[in-house]
Amino acid sequence: MEKKIEKVLILGAGTMGLQIGLQCAAWGFDVTVFDAFEKSLEQAKKRVNKLADSLAGHRRVSPEKAAAALDRIRFTSDPQSAGKDADLINESVPEDPKIKQAVFAQFNEICPDHTIFTTNSSTLVPSMIASATGRPDRFAALHFHDLLLTNVVDIMPHPGTSKQTLADIREFCTAIDQFPIELKKEQHGYVFNTMLSELMASALSLAAKEVASVEDIDRAWMGIMKTGVGPFGIMDSVGLETVYKVTDYWAGVKNDPQAKANAAFLKGFVDKGNLGVKTGEGFYQYPKASFLGPDFLKGIR
Repeated sequence: MEKKIEKVLILGAGTMGLQIGLQCAAWGFDVTVFDAFEKSLEQAKKRVNKLADSLAGHRRVSPEKAAAALDRIRFTSDPQSAGKDADLINESVPEDPKIKQAVFAQFNEICPDHTIFTTNSSTLVPSMIASATGRPDRFAALHFHDLLLTNVVDIMPHPGTSKQTLADIREFCTAIDQFPIELKKEQHGYVFNTMLSELMASALSLAAKEVASVEDIDRAWMGIMKTGVGPFGIMDSVGLETVYKVTDYWAGVKNDPQAKANAAFLKGFVDKGNLGVKTGEGFYQYPKASFLGPDFLKGIR
């Protein structure tokens, strides 16, 4: 690397930002989690110990690494303090290109010239954001999945990403025990999410059109594909606010009536604060979701 990455800045204290920050801290990096909203920071501080235990419980890191991570992670709403000595940024703010552009432009004014900027965007491509970063050669997508379940991570450059930046990001992924999949060209949704988004959209369409219940749609997928979770259980894990924002954004971009109906269906849950696993209720109630029970696939009797 041109400069060794030691200090990582996570932009956004939501579910994914906190997971990524803890993963980096567990593998020896000094981590700052920034969020402009104090409420989000307070919620993250309350969840961080439980999440560290979950990472260890799922054997993603050792209990010793999980405990040590808590001493290497700090929280702040002060952008100057957060960015002044960052070596790498990973951003997990709302899935809106204008918001992401504004955040990166802000931190471009604060961060050192060597700082690598990366986005954890689920559906946007880096060329939609690159020019706003002020350092397009040191910018790429670095997209994480649920770190409790997998260590697969996506690296997606844009045409202006330098070879050195790609090499540095690859080395960083290895250093935090992640297995990188490098895309050869930009693709909305990367590899896995391209497939997953089609699954979630079709499941939402079936539910929004009242073709079948949420539970029976999940039963169809789980029973035939022999999986432990269906599309609605997956959405609860992702977070319904995130799924709603992505669905609503692309519904507007494509002016798709069914996608708009799907967004409206999701909004009913979001407006009630039922955001999935992280709030204890979404399509299912947690921690004892019905799809985890031995009789779920037997259906209604």
